[in-house]
Amino acid sequence: MGEAGPVVNILVIGNGAREHAIAWKLRQGTQADALFVAPGNAGTAELGTNLPADTADVSSIVSVVRNHPVDLTIVGPEVPLAAGIVDRLQEEGLSVVGPTQAAAQVEASKAFAKEFMQRYGIPCAESVTFDSHREAERFLNNREGPLVIKADGLAAGKGVTVAQTRAEALEALDACMNHRAFGEAGDRVIVEEFLTGREVSVFAFTDGRTLSPLAAACDYKRAHDGDVGPNTGGMGSYSPPEFWDASIAREAEATIFRPTVAGLEEDGRPYQGVLYGGLILTPQGLKVIEFNARFGDPEAQVILPLLETDLAEIGQAIADGDLTKTQIRWKPGACVGVVMASGGYPGPYATGFTIRGLDEVGENALIFHAATSLSPDGSVVTSGGRVLTIVGQAPTLADARDKAYAAVKRLDFQDAYYRRDIAARAVGTPVHGS
Repeated sequence: MGEAGPVVNILVIGNGAREHAIAWKLRQGTQADALFVAPGNAGTAELGTNLPADTADVSSIVSVVRNHPVDLTIVGPEVPLAAGIVDRLQEEGLSVVGPTQAAAQVEASKAFAKEFMQRYGIPCAESVTFDSHREAERFLNNREGPLVIKADGLAAGKGVTVAQTRAEALEALDACMNHRAFGEAGDRVIVEEFLTGREVSVFAFTDGRTLSPLAAACDYKRAHDGDVGPNTGGMGSYSPPEFWDASIAREAEATIFRPTVAGLEEDGRPYQGVLYGGLILTPQGLKVIEFNARFGDPEAQVILPLLETDLAEIGQAIADGDLTKTQIRWKPGACVGVVMASGGYPGPYATGFTIRGLDEVGENALIFHAATSLSPDGSVVTSGGRVLTIVGQAPTLADARDKAYAAVKRLDFQDAYYRRDIAARAVGTPVHGS
């Protein structure tokens, strides 16, 4: 496992199910002493102390760290990473897990990531970047679908449109650049070839040179069963994918992860933290769809239960810039995670509804809170779009899936909805509830 270190006071930045999973995993180890989560949710409040903070405001986070006995900060979401929170904390001489603002450009700017990958020969879809609507429109008028239209900047997982026809591509371009559906994130767009194959989310811990063994998961972006409906932040996930094997893992490491980490170091922006590759297994081999600069959500919820090594030990090693002495191991077994969301998400939805059944699930599944808060009477209520991730863990995917959906049926809140086909194809069974 590596050398045991001293217990530390840890701050987790964020308030989603990903951050609840991180906090939960830290509590499974022996090195986390006091645990703070800023701003956290009703679930993280059971594991540590929630602290008020605006995750989009770097100064707000720095103030939290200064005013509490924090030895190590772990940054969950992408927005503070892109805003330079790691740089600010490092300037203060504080230990932090996450890439610098320069390294986080692999997620913050898809145009940067494309140029970087092309320069270092990292396999990815062919693409053209535009900052002029007129030029992009002219380009599309000479192309047929399917094409992928991507907002350049951060768009909470929703800035990508797979356009089956030229008309759909032009509509997506108009939404991005003229109607500013994603704000500044859509001021520049990437038009990309459509790749076919199995998609997979792949994760590695890195200190900027050393890579951990890879972990993989599949997620479900579309709102409804059968992969229809609008894109969301993610409606469920499972790990490991049924098609993931040692050969694919070696290919991902050799052709994508190692060249990426080496290239970022070569460019003077060494990457330390969790590197997340959204990959696709095409007939020509693995290619990168996009990079993210942190754990995925909902993927973290199904990957972290399978991590055997103490997460605090890994975090401290990354912050110290030396993972070489830390043996990162993953457990056998499988996890399936189902997201319960507010009716209407990712469009308009209502909140403030009491969540029933949280005490009835027991040891049968893990419940990671996302958009939850405590009402004045102490009950847990909904406070956003994706409300909970329910995770079943078992030796097989089929059993993990059964555990997850059995737990989902014990939970309820007004207008709750969830996909019934998470991991269905992977285990070859009918959709739950159909």
